[in-house]
Amino acid sequence: MDNYFNMQLALAGVCQSAQLVKSLARTSKIDQEAFEASLNSIVITDPKETIDTFGGLNNLRVGLGVLESQLNNRAGKKDSEMTRYIADLLGLERKLTNSPDSLGQLASRIEHIKRQKMHSSLYDSPMIANLASIYKDVISPLGSKIQVAGNPDILKQAGIQDKVRSVLLAGIRSAVLWRQLGGKRRNIIFQRNKILRVAQALSKQLN
Repeated sequence: MDNYFNMQLALAGVCQSAQLVKSLARTSKIDQEAFEASLNSIVITDPKETIDTFGGLNNLRVGLGVLESQLNNRAGKKDSEMTRYIADLLGLERKLTNSPDSLGQLASRIEHIKRQKMHSSLYDSPMIANLASIYKDVISPLGSKIQVAGNPDILKQAGIQDKVRSVLLAGIRSAVLWRQLGGKRRNIIFQRNKILRVAQALSKQLN
């Protein structure tokens, strides 16, 4: 798979995190496979292939669907809330990349999670809380907080807050990967049709 395709896999990872945040905040229900794949991508720090970060193309089904609908010009398809989440994640990644201290903290904390993962499931509540604390301690201080819209009764639940923050951390992970592969925000605007064709081609490969 060429680098341009790999770049869009990473962008689909960002989109998947955005969709998971929206679903959690509004209904508390999520696609469990997408959730687990996104969380696991945080600890896949040295993949042989880009797709290995997500454990296979099927695990990006949700993100590819979002990427397609966001880039498609058909009326009523674009979701302004999703656009905001994606833009906010890409903006925070830029601030993270420009902060060597924060990058160092993030790498150290993720290594600690990888050690803990040898003894606990990454999807258990305590581990999700640990991932959430990384986002809260390392990413949140970098800039304006991502404003999550949803049901206030759902959003005040500690377990939901932890899931939202852990998914946002996964979104940052995908955004970092996207940047490493050559992704630039202006490309999303000026290469919209090209990116859409790649997303559609990838979706056709899904089982």
